[in-house]
Amino acid sequence: MKIKIVNGKIIAPDGIIENGTILINNGSILEVSRRDVEISEDTCVIDAEGKYISPGFIDIHVHGGGGYDFMDGTIEAFLKIAETHVQYGTTAMNPTTLTSEVDDLFNTLDNYREANKQNTKGSQFLGVHLEGPYFALSQRGAQDPRYIRNPDPKEYKKILDYSDDIVRWSAAPELTGAIEFGRYVKSKGKVLALAHTDAIYEEVLEGYNNGYSLATHFYSAMAGVTRRNAFRYAGAVEAGYLIDDMDVEAIADGIHLPPPLLKLIYKIKGPDRIALITDAMRGAGMPEGESILGNIHTGLKVIIEDGVAKLPDRTAFAGSVATADRLVRTMINQGEVPLVDVIKMITQTPARIMGVSDKKGSLEVGKDADIVLFDDNINIEMTIVKGDVKYRSSVKEDTLAI
Repeated sequence: MKIKIVNGKIIAPDGIIENGTILINNGSILEVSRRDVEISEDTCVIDAEGKYISPGFIDIHVHGGGGYDFMDGTIEAFLKIAETHVQYGTTAMNPTTLTSEVDDLFNTLDNYREANKQNTKGSQFLGVHLEGPYFALSQRGAQDPRYIRNPDPKEYKKILDYSDDIVRWSAAPELTGAIEFGRYVKSKGKVLALAHTDAIYEEVLEGYNNGYSLATHFYSAMAGVTRRNAFRYAGAVEAGYLIDDMDVEAIADGIHLPPPLLKLIYKIKGPDRIALITDAMRGAGMPEGESILGNIHTGLKVIIEDGVAKLPDRTAFAGSVATADRLVRTMINQGEVPLVDVIKMITQTPARIMGVSDKKGSLEVGKDADIVLFDDNINIEMTIVKGDVKYRSSVKEDTLAI
């Protein structure tokens, strides 16, 4: 269907276009204009009613939502998670795994492949992100320690040979064999990230020089300044700041990263190096109360309260329940970041990191028509994925006319 979106504030790469018009045809952006555009009779007109017209949000690190987790072992889980997050403006995502046995991982990859064929109602899948199992046990967070281990060439080569759907892998660069692992992953054209790590600056720098170009959920499950035999060493956090070309993820829920840290990350790294992520578990989009992190049958029992998942004894966080709209809202209100920069951090920057900026991440002619309409409070009114309206909230039916 041909679509024309009118009467909105278009968030374009070079600023906001007031009362702009976007034309969509065959799932792609045909025109972005500062004026009204003549259309044929078979065009659907969407009146944005003065709301923002934004590129679709891209979540490159998400585990679940709507009561499901990608590790549940079902195709239904993938589809329901995609349908949940599309309601909050996410038009594309990288389904993310947890530490597990290899057979469970293969099952997840099989489910991804089939779900990707069936996914017609939710956020688009952009490939699988493997988080673990090559982590520092001391920085495991809520990851299951039974499956944490050092990189094994026979294992990771077998995994990468098993599926072409893997596009990213997160690991700790200081582990025995992690540099060789990094070189191999990079040689396969995958995005490599450091995560759940006790690495000091020198170890992170070596990792960066061998492919570790992204810091997974920055600050979370990584050390800052530390002492070893009375001497101080800069940690992974400082390395993320000092290595100018290293990208960082931010769980901008206001809890994993409180306002002062949101401000600091933005001040030092800037919008071109920050990707906002939900890192959401199954509790995203669900009421507070008891939940499960990971596989529904074998996962860790957690409690969702105060806008975050916690361990049952409340001694630590056990996952995020953020949605993409919350990230944007929090960065604006608590991080005090301009809207245009926040949108870049959840559209253009993650698109570049994942190598899809030729088709996604900005409202430009020829790119996929992944579009979100939202109001001044970042309440999502409509989500469009490749020209197809996947979600509609308070936008009245009479604003859509053929």
